[in-house]
Amino acid sequence: MKAQIVGLLLTALAAGAAEIAISAPPAVPNKDCLECHEAEFKPKKRGQPPEWIGIRPELFAKSVHGKTNCVDCHTTLKEAEHASKLPPAQCASCHEKAAAQFQASIHGVTRADGKPAATCTTCHGDAHTMVPVKHLDSPAFKFNLLQTCATCHEDEAAAKKLGLRPTQAIAKFRDSIHGQGLFKMGLTVSPSCNDCHGVHDIRSIKDAAAHTSKAALAGTCGTCHVGVEKTYLASVHGQLLLQGDPKGPVCTDCHSAHSIERPSSAHFKATSDRSCGKCHEDRLANYRETYHGKAMALGRTNVAPDVAACYDCHGHHDVLPHTNPESRLAPGNIVATCAQCHAGVNASFTQYQPHADPSDGKHYPALHGVYVFMTSLLVSVFAFFGVHTLLWLVRFGLAWRRDPAAFRAARVAAHADAETYRRFDPFERFLHMLVVTSFLTLVITGMPLKFYDTAWARFMFDVIGGPEAARVLHHLAALVTFLYFGLHLWSIVAKSWRARAALRDPATGRFAFGRLWGAVFGPDSMVPSLQDGRDFVAHLKWFFGRGPRPQWDRWTYWERFDYFAVFWGVAIIGLSGLVLWFPKFFTTFLPGWLINIAVVVHSDEALLAAGFIFTFHFFNTHFRLDKFPMDTVIFSGHISKTEMLHERRRWYDRLVASGKLEQHRVLHSDWESRKTLYRTMGFVFLGTGLAILALMVYALLTRVLP
Repeated sequence: MKAQIVGLLLTALAAGAAEIAISAPPAVPNKDCLECHEAEFKPKKRGQPPEWIGIRPELFAKSVHGKTNCVDCHTTLKEAEHASKLPPAQCASCHEKAAAQFQASIHGVTRADGKPAATCTTCHGDAHTMVPVKHLDSPAFKFNLLQTCATCHEDEAAAKKLGLRPTQAIAKFRDSIHGQGLFKMGLTVSPSCNDCHGVHDIRSIKDAAAHTSKAALAGTCGTCHVGVEKTYLASVHGQLLLQGDPKGPVCTDCHSAHSIERPSSAHFKATSDRSCGKCHEDRLANYRETYHGKAMALGRTNVAPDVAACYDCHGHHDVLPHTNPESRLAPGNIVATCAQCHAGVNASFTQYQPHADPSDGKHYPALHGVYVFMTSLLVSVFAFFGVHTLLWLVRFGLAWRRDPAAFRAARVAAHADAETYRRFDPFERFLHMLVVTSFLTLVITGMPLKFYDTAWARFMFDVIGGPEAARVLHHLAALVTFLYFGLHLWSIVAKSWRARAALRDPATGRFAFGRLWGAVFGPDSMVPSLQDGRDFVAHLKWFFGRGPRPQWDRWTYWERFDYFAVFWGVAIIGLSGLVLWFPKFFTTFLPGWLINIAVVVHSDEALLAAGFIFTFHFFNTHFRLDKFPMDTVIFSGHISKTEMLHERRRWYDRLVASGKLEQHRVLHSDWESRKTLYRTMGFVFLGTGLAILALMVYALLTRVLP
């Protein structure tokens, strides 16, 4: 008992001694320091306005150190008068923990290496006027901290002096969703620099102990984004991180560090594929060849942000392998995932392969086979007609060189002849106008998707009004295509019905197969015949100077090829286009991977059609030396007698022999009054086609050449 009493007395005495020590006067009172260091109002440099120099007592009294003695910070001060400059104040005497963290931080380590770096006062302000961090005037207050950090990390002069490389990180942060929350909305819950980088313990991002290191970043972001960290760590990305795989992406890989924007924004969606593509480059390349990827590249999200980006199918923070039952792409969930944009789809629709590679025959054999066929068709057609056109050019060149005057005279006579004959009736000319306008519209609205990665494609879509407007115009042009094709088929049936009597034997009145054969494969029919083969051989002989210039009937072999190319094109492009237009309907009875095939067929056949029309058809019809600069027969419907005799002598002779020549003679024509209008339209069509051809060739060359 006595021992306990003695212990209590000793404790009381020790406490009293400590109280006496605490209340003991400082070695040098503050008033003695202020006798020399009290602020004076005087100019610092000549020519500059005066300012306070020294310590202002009224401000010091209001500061966080207002009740602190000078010697508490300036620990080396033993007497008021001192001849030498005192060393810097020692913050560690009161803030031991913060000082220890600072010494291990990037700032402390840099200073320890003898290099300039931030100190306590750099961030908190002058010690004699320092206010609490939560005070509105504190440089470390959340709304002021950005500018405080910017004094070193953004100012070019300061950065150069400190050996820093300005990254514009502060400016980017100010425009980010975090910065907008702080400075536009005034939300104190929005993070500032120290919320992510730390306070006194800021470290290099390469330091494993840094708040922004790859290993710690999810936890740092999870401080505010509660629940996201847990979801992320359970994902395939988070699992890679937990396993120590450096390929595992973290928050900043997708959202960036300082330029974080709202995930629901159109720009974030439009650029998200690039974020994913940094790791999944092969998948990105194939995604960009789909309509989703092309529309994304051409800016459809700025009009209607319903184009599927990577995360719309794979998830955001919850990306899981498709074999995981919880994955959005698992068999039990994929229909619902696709139905987010394509309401009412079935399991067959989900067989569409958004990352299919047509050049990969091992994993996509059917798609690869179609790709090889279409590529072979495209190359073979262009090779054949390329040689054909080149030979024709050479032959014309030789004729021009032999007698240019006669060549010019023949052209003038052919176009100046007043005696003309009808070659195309008004209905046929009307159909051709539908063909021209719809085809050009289809090309203008479709080719930018084919060459989505070019600047001219984006420019064309901007002029049109964006991918959404282009899609509507493309569909309208497709309807016009089906219209003229249907009208043409109807006209064939109607003509055949009216001519049915000619298919019967006059003597017996019975159906004559020979007459049907003549009608189908005769010279007035567009169906290719053996005569076309003989004409082609004769034309080749003329190319090589081995025979006379051949004469043609009503139709030439290349005109019949053009004609059936339209049938092929409408069937192939039209059917594949319908599959792409109505995928939900077609996948009710067809597998979804046929959509991939439709994309290849539609794209390659469209390229073939556009390239063929703008090169070989234009040459054969308009750019041959005897037709240049334009053959107007499709607009006027008339061909001169001189031109018939020069080029289509077999047709002329046949009409004379059958007594039908006068039926084709044009007695009255208003062509002269319409000539200027139709020539202008023709040159617009030709110019548009040639411009698009040049852009297509340029795009193809930029893809092939390095």
